[in-house]
Amino acid sequence: MLRTVTTGAAAAALAAAALLALAVPAGAANGRVGVRETVCAQDLYVRTAPVGAWMGTLYTGQTFLVEEVDGSWVYGFAYGDINRHGWVQNGWFC
Repeated sequence: MLRTVTTGAAAAALAAAALLALAVPAGAANGRVGVRETVCAQDLYVRTAPVGAWMGTLYTGQTFLVEEVDGSWVYGFAYGDINRHGWVQNGWFC
């Protein structure tokens, strides 16, 4: 019985690691203040505040001008379909 639990826990940990690896695109980078970054994520939600209300979505290849970095969030101007200021999660740029 102990062997089954250990094997199950190892399989769950491996599955979680695989999902995490798929969540961040290869070559993704953190945003830099003053740089118009290109989105590498399939879709990146633009919000009114960090973890705030959704106000639009940027897609792969669209750009975001980073004006401020606040931990894992960046504030700036979202080009593409949105064309206004907002917050996005950092780390999803090429």
